[in-house]
Amino acid sequence: MASTTSGDALPSGGRIFTSFPDIFFIPEFVFGGLVWILVASAKVDPANPLGWVMFVSIFCFIMTTLWFFIFLCGKNQSSIWPALDAGYHFVAVVFFLSASVDLAYVTYGIGELYKSLSGPSFVPVAPVLIPLPAVQNIDEYLKIYRLYISAVVMSYVATLLYFLHAIFSAIRWKRS
Repeated sequence: MASTTSGDALPSGGRIFTSFPDIFFIPEFVFGGLVWILVASAKVDPANPLGWVMFVSIFCFIMTTLWFFIFLCGKNQSSIWPALDAGYHFVAVVFFLSASVDLAYVTYGIGELYKSLSGPSFVPVAPVLIPLPAVQNIDEYLKIYRLYISAVVMSYVATLLYFLHAIFSAIRWKRS
């Protein structure tokens, strides 16, 4: 007689590399880590919104690593783990979405500043309500702007990956 146990709800060991949605762990590492690297490689200035972006990217990277190793070692076989899995990924989605919006806003401000400083004549720009980084020359603004554009793209991709993982984890939780 076949029975369904709570241990069948979540994969463990090597099965996490082939099960859905757990296959999203690796891309979440990659894109979340890239956000962390790209923001940290530029000046983390202004500290307030970019500090939140750094916190979110580091927090989610560490928690996803911890989550991955818990799944890999098979310590996720209790009946509470499907709910915890869905809950963690929904929190990660909210965090990454808020960080993505903050990062996009800062990137927009740096882009507007670069356009106003590099144009042939002074072009008034919309006021940006955050202090922008003080750099030595205008080419540094372009470098920071390009790094932040890349970080914004990676941040939204990480948000999408966490969102998909959260949705399919919630479906798996409801089935268990």
